[in-house]
Amino acid sequence: MVFAIFTPVERLLAMRYMRSRRSEGFISVIAWFSLLGIALGVATLIIVMSVMNGFRAELVGRILGLNGHLAVYSTSTRGVGDFDNLAVRIAGIPGVIAVTPQIEGQVMVSTRGNTSGAVIRGVRWADLAARKPLWDALDEGVLMGHRLAQSLGLKEGDSVTLVGAKGRTTPFGTLPQRRTFKIAGLFDVGMFEYDKAFIFMPLKPAQSFFGSDGRVTGLEIYTGDLNLTDPVRTNISQILGDDTGVNDWRDRNRSFLNALAVERNVMFLILTLIILVAAFNIISSMIMLVRSKNSDIAVLRAMGASGGAVMRVFFMTGASIGIVGTATGVVIGLGFCWNIDAIKEMLEKLTGTEFFAAEIYFLSRLPAKVDPAEVGMIIAMALMLSFLASVYPAWRASRIAPAEALRYE
Repeated sequence: MVFAIFTPVERLLAMRYMRSRRSEGFISVIAWFSLLGIALGVATLIIVMSVMNGFRAELVGRILGLNGHLAVYSTSTRGVGDFDNLAVRIAGIPGVIAVTPQIEGQVMVSTRGNTSGAVIRGVRWADLAARKPLWDALDEGVLMGHRLAQSLGLKEGDSVTLVGAKGRTTPFGTLPQRRTFKIAGLFDVGMFEYDKAFIFMPLKPAQSFFGSDGRVTGLEIYTGDLNLTDPVRTNISQILGDDTGVNDWRDRNRSFLNALAVERNVMFLILTLIILVAAFNIISSMIMLVRSKNSDIAVLRAMGASGGAVMRVFFMTGASIGIVGTATGVVIGLGFCWNIDAIKEMLEKLTGTEFFAAEIYFLSRLPAKVDPAEVGMIIAMALMLSFLASVYPAWRASRIAPAEALRYE
């Protein structure tokens, strides 16, 4: 226990000073506001950081549901040849659970006078099991993102014309590659950029459409755990040739992840100011308390109390505000995070307003992921600021001279 280093008398005096008399009511009000400020600051930090952790986990999970943890790509424009043998070798690496060859290219989607750009991914239909969000739409034909289909006025069973960026040579010149496909199904992975821009088709038709001569643009590698990404990448690099390279999901989404990290750090710094303001309130309330207790301090010093003893008494008084406020904030913050959906629904019913629209945020529930290490850091920071705020007033109390304090009593 933190207060075990203080004597029973010092603890008794500190507790008495925390319960101010009616004449010191204003000081007590400031102390209570300081406690409330620390509690709200700690609770807000825990809630906001947990929600941002939850958003990151949900979004990364959706990204990795459609893409592999790692990707092998060709460093030339020809593509990756002999990809089946390479896939077998990679699949033998410990930690790898699936390897899916794919061909990717940009097309123009045309139907009923409407056009839109899109990205084609050609995969083996059997490999869609690794891409869980697409498994339910398994069928023949092509799979289209539901938002892309909405923008073009299409539905399952309709036909769509794809125009490739790479043309084919004819006696009449170079003509764009055009082919009509049936929409076998629509998929919804909850990420706007995927649902709006991606079309999946079988690997063989995709190779024929893009004229890849039996090659693919890359291999998607799925691991059993995100923590295995780096060791698996090292092992893959050792078996690749000079014309192929490997990257992971962090490389391909670096700008997105950096934006999340910057936003998270900025929010942490801004919300920390709440605790800092509460710590300044502790300083002001403790200085006022010391001024009101000048005669008491003088009597204590005259009875033989040392300056260190007086300093410990008032330090304990200020630190108690920080400890109680921090503990209260942790309870509120964790309770909010563990019941965040129930609280959201209750507030929506009371106000008649939808706070978290699924069609805007692409998530059916408000995510909150509590990180114990992060909560510990918030607790340590709040306690440190509270303790530092208590040092100066306590030091001022220890410097009061008994004779000067009692001169006008």
